[in-house]
Amino acid sequence: MTASTLARAQAGDQEAFRELTDPYRAELLAHCYQILGSVADAEDMLQETLLAAWRGLTGFEGRSSVRTWLHRIAVNGCLNALRDRSRRPREVPLMSQPPEPTRLTAPVWIEPYPDVLLDGVPDAAPGPEARYDTKEAIELAFVTALQHLPPRQRAVLVLRDVLGYSAAEAAGMLDTTEASVKGALQRARAALQARLPADRDRTPPSDSPRERHLAGRFAAAVEDGDIDAVLTLLTSDAWLTMPPEPYEYQGPAAIAAFLHHRAALRGAPLRLVPTRANTQPAFGCYLPCAQTPLARPYGMIVLTLRGDQISAITWFSDSSAFPHFGLPRALPR
Repeated sequence: MTASTLARAQAGDQEAFRELTDPYRAELLAHCYQILGSVADAEDMLQETLLAAWRGLTGFEGRSSVRTWLHRIAVNGCLNALRDRSRRPREVPLMSQPPEPTRLTAPVWIEPYPDVLLDGVPDAAPGPEARYDTKEAIELAFVTALQHLPPRQRAVLVLRDVLGYSAAEAAGMLDTTEASVKGALQRARAALQARLPADRDRTPPSDSPRERHLAGRFAAAVEDGDIDAVLTLLTSDAWLTMPPEPYEYQGPAAIAAFLHHRAALRGAPLRLVPTRANTQPAFGCYLPCAQTPLARPYGMIVLTLRGDQISAITWFSDSSAFPHFGLPRALPR
């Protein structure tokens, strides 16, 4: 940031304002997603953040960096949104008569995050005190675990361990004390580690030949309707989850029962279009329609890999995120 750019922006120059804020848009969007769990909500919050920054620009005195100032607006906007959300509980859609699950969990409202939106986010940890780099902090298991934290702990952990702000900086951004930040961070770290897989470091490199080969085998098995072939790709402790539905299935036997149940209800194998979400292999899923020559959007699958196997299948039944991924509205049968 140069003093002249700031002066121009404060005088009402919108192009100068974009020069100030554009370098941080991708990072701000990811920040909002990590706290809110929704791409649509994160995009709305990004726009609200930029609007608030534009309206409050004349009061910006440069005591902090533009990046810190924007993240302060964003994190407090997210906390306000979560408070509003808690006053308007959402009804969890429940499937009828599913197979007996391995366990029932509290609903987690989360959406997949398109990798294309990560363009412009620093690959390395953006601050000296960050614990997680961009890939780790956007992985589905990490963001899902964040959604289980109370909002204030969620915000503190993102500010400290993802964005790399100091305790003093985070306290200033949240209008609280350093002691409060340190206490919230300690509790958040303990809760997060209890939910994260212990072997996340065994994930194949993103978009590597090994990852593409395994994802390709999975897609071929699904499109062939070959559930047995899908099962051979799973670890013995693999999970199948469907947020926000509370049903979770672990292990090949439980997952097989669920997949056979769903296949019988659908009546036809799915068509898959590869994409990437949360730095992981993902697929837009389409169901052929008997009444038309088209296959319609049906949901999304995100895979979590461990070594040469699949350790988790996450199913998202809402296809509203398809445009974010550049997925087609329909496929020819």
